[in-house]
Amino acid sequence: MFRQEGNRIIFHYDAEELWVEPWGEDAVRVRATKQAIMPEKNWALIRQPEVKDVVVNITADGAELINRKLRVHITAGGKITMYHQNGNLLLEEYWRDRRELTDPKCSAIEVEAREFRPNIGGDYHLTMRFESIDRNEKIYGMGQYQQPYLNLKGVDLEMAHRNSQSSVPFAISSLGYGLLWNNPAVGRAVFGHNITSFESYGTKILDYWLVAGDTPAEIEEAYAKVTGTVPMMPEYGLGFWQCKLRYQTQEELLEVAREYKRRNLPIDVIVIDYFHWPKQGEWKFDPTYWPDPDAMIEELKEMGIELMVSIWPTVDKESENYQEMLEKGYLIRTERGVRVGLDFQGATIHYDATNPGARRYLWRKVKKNYYDKGIQVFWLDEAEPEYTAYEFDNYRYYAGTDLEIGNIYPVEYAKTFYEGMEQEGQENIVNLLRCAWAGSQKYGALVWSGDIASSFDSMRNQLAAGLNMGLAGIPWWTTDIGGFHGGDPNDPQFRELFVRWFQWGTFCPVMRLHGDREPRQPQVGTTGGATCRSGAANEVWSYGEEVYGICEKYMHMREQMRDYTRRLMEEAHLKGTPVMRTMFYEFPEDAMCWILEDQYMYGDKLLVAPILEAGICTRKVYLPRGASWKDCETGTLYEGGALIDQPVTLESMPVFLKLE
Repeated sequence: MFRQEGNRIIFHYDAEELWVEPWGEDAVRVRATKQAIMPEKNWALIRQPEVKDVVVNITADGAELINRKLRVHITAGGKITMYHQNGNLLLEEYWRDRRELTDPKCSAIEVEAREFRPNIGGDYHLTMRFESIDRNEKIYGMGQYQQPYLNLKGVDLEMAHRNSQSSVPFAISSLGYGLLWNNPAVGRAVFGHNITSFESYGTKILDYWLVAGDTPAEIEEAYAKVTGTVPMMPEYGLGFWQCKLRYQTQEELLEVAREYKRRNLPIDVIVIDYFHWPKQGEWKFDPTYWPDPDAMIEELKEMGIELMVSIWPTVDKESENYQEMLEKGYLIRTERGVRVGLDFQGATIHYDATNPGARRYLWRKVKKNYYDKGIQVFWLDEAEPEYTAYEFDNYRYYAGTDLEIGNIYPVEYAKTFYEGMEQEGQENIVNLLRCAWAGSQKYGALVWSGDIASSFDSMRNQLAAGLNMGLAGIPWWTTDIGGFHGGDPNDPQFRELFVRWFQWGTFCPVMRLHGDREPRQPQVGTTGGATCRSGAANEVWSYGEEVYGICEKYMHMREQMRDYTRRLMEEAHLKGTPVMRTMFYEFPEDAMCWILEDQYMYGDKLLVAPILEAGICTRKVYLPRGASWKDCETGTLYEGGALIDQPVTLESMPVFLKLE
């Protein structure tokens, strides 16, 4: 049943083969399959670090692997349990069968921990079950979901990508471990009070990585060592970004940039969003509305503003590149029916990001028409789903007629520009994306939380999403300040929401104003992208003088934090440290910090307490033990270990500086 190859333990029973091996200090990788040969894709794991002093023992009663702080035991029947070196149980597989009669959990109900259920046509529906060891366990990470829960214990999560949802399946437990579900298949994760389970609906292999650690930071840094870290954030990423849906003409965009400069407001980036092109799949400016891009870019650079443009993966059948891409096999294929993936402003299909040739083709177009001119790019990476994906390999297969791009291995989309820029010798790469998976961070993935609602409930969801994304290994993250859908700049209620979101956005990894405001602007033309009417004005002066004064204050505050933010970005680059940090990340010894879900640390010094409700005049803030705290607005000093009632006005959001 057992054999040893190096430090790898191999267990075989019936049709299943199981591999357990060290994968970095204090960590193991577990793989299992019922295929004749173990598939050996590494998916999110970029390397197998060398480890020393690993102990492997195989006896008649089972096998054991000890890797520093982590001890793994496998019974003679194949059940896995994992322990911290301090003796605490970290993980135990959930078996309910009669394979081992001496197991206290022996049962006649016949439930497998590693269940491979065959799918018709091949592969398996895989379910991995673990015991829920402690009802009070807290689980964090797993990516970005539109819900208010920071602690995921008791939560049922779809593992799939949608507009505003990014599944990044790395979880950190309060028990002292981190677990990566290293399988990009569409599936499900349930952190129940009785069972924790992971499912993959179509796969050949079970694959997960587990690390033991004494602190969340230790676990996070170990994860970054095996999946990669973000590049160093370029200087333009540290300040304020202006965007809306959408600037329709060259002169409109330039006039906005000029107005920011006339008002002496700090601004680093301005964005030209979608349909600035003649047709989808023609990655260039429409000369009717953008007659002289070179002059526009030059003027922006003279003002010290970087230009970023939206890149879509859709190719219109009437576009200039469609036939060539079709002939070369660079377009996604459908299982049956007409090859149309999205019917929006034309019948389109998506380019195949899993094809290296297609990635090179798109990069050459983008390089010529944008990047060589000094323009940054952001990448729209999914559409609305109308199909079920059931395979995840080098290519994907589909049942249905539409495509949700986010479910096609989002790492490949980030690769498109990363690979091209890397070839040009560029190191500071930023891919503004609407989804990501484990490992996307190493390709410069800056994830924004998609087309979210403009409401306080939505804002509350984004706080949980951003903090859990950081713990899932994606430290570059942002939202549309004010929310994306709707919101009238003349509406007093929306102005209040906008102020609160703008204040919070100042303390997000990237500060980006975006949204589709009401009422709609008139159509500027009848050709190209002009048929996509723009939303109302969305600049900081668009919301009245009172709001403008508050925005001006916080824009200058963001600029004053530039050196501090740069240091946080260096930590993310070097160690994988989140920029936005849960309270327990910085204060793991303070039990109160493990239950706080509505405040966080921006780095190691600034405690941020966003205002997440309308019309409030006080807000409770907990100041952790072991430090003194200064109110950044009033200068008032407080000793840690206190829950205070902080007065709140529209002009300010509670922020406290940790004192040495």
